[in-house]
Amino acid sequence: MREFIRSAAFAVMLSTAGLAQAQEKDISITLVPGLTTDAFYITMNRGAQAAADALGITVDFQGAEEFDPVLQTPVLDAVIARGPDAILIAPTDSVQMIEPLRRAHEAGIPVITVDTFIDDGKYQDGSGDGDFPISYIASDNIAGGRMAARFMAEEIGGEGKVYVSNVRPGISTTDQREEGFKLEMAENYPDIEVLETQYNENDASLAASQFQAVTARHPDISGVFGANLFSAIGAGNGVAGANKAEDVTVIAFDAPQSIVDNISSGLVDAAIAQHPAEIGYYGVMTAYAVLTGQSVPTSIGTGFTVINAENVESEETAKFIYAE
Repeated sequence: MREFIRSAAFAVMLSTAGLAQAQEKDISITLVPGLTTDAFYITMNRGAQAAADALGITVDFQGAEEFDPVLQTPVLDAVIARGPDAILIAPTDSVQMIEPLRRAHEAGIPVITVDTFIDDGKYQDGSGDGDFPISYIASDNIAGGRMAARFMAEEIGGEGKVYVSNVRPGISTTDQREEGFKLEMAENYPDIEVLETQYNENDASLAASQFQAVTARHPDISGVFGANLFSAIGAGNGVAGANKAEDVTVIAFDAPQSIVDNISSGLVDAAIAQHPAEIGYYGVMTAYAVLTGQSVPTSIGTGFTVINAENVESEETAKFIYAE
């Protein structure tokens, strides 16, 4: 598992030398999200804007309305043409976005990936086609998948059949969440059988119908892990449609208000909430540090909060619910 560094992010954030340099020149950074309409990226942008306000710089938010490399590439090309001082981006495919991002790199624009990565996510190590970004800032998604597996195992009593509802292969974050979930189950819960992953192409309706198909083959299904928002919503809807809410545990990854409402209603049992505002904040601080001549770590990790029926109404939990 890659090493994530948090203390270095605070060092970047508190650099008074860099603050002094920011006052001497205008700095413009563009944040290109996976998609503009998702609460996760909207919350990330809020964190990015908070950092920009603190530094007195400009951060633009430019992206497509769907999570698709075919749509993200022309947005990125337009951003490169405008020539920002740095680009923060959540690549929508770990392979297909390498060459588009190389164009930014070759244009002399520092690239920092947030949430998702290209290639293997190990940057500045001299290996791989996609090692040129400066840093990768995100949750440790393998650890998040393991966390989901542990909570699932506890809820179903350590035995039963479960499966992962996922988007599609090739998205770094959801691939890692699935990997972590399966690793944890294989290593620590031998009486839990993980069935074949169901890929839904970010379509909640398809995810719901896939649950119906899985439960037809395995009427004793015990749990579903939704590796992203639409996977979890669809799985929850499928469980409700089959009248199995009392029998099937649904664990979601990410915590927009819709998922939180489903926890309150009992449709979803728990959500692994990332801290996207932190990702946006640290992303801007890291890009800013690079632009003002400071050294930065090649990876910075942010945390998780588990939201379930016990804490969903608490004030402490409210700050981890994503903005709409």
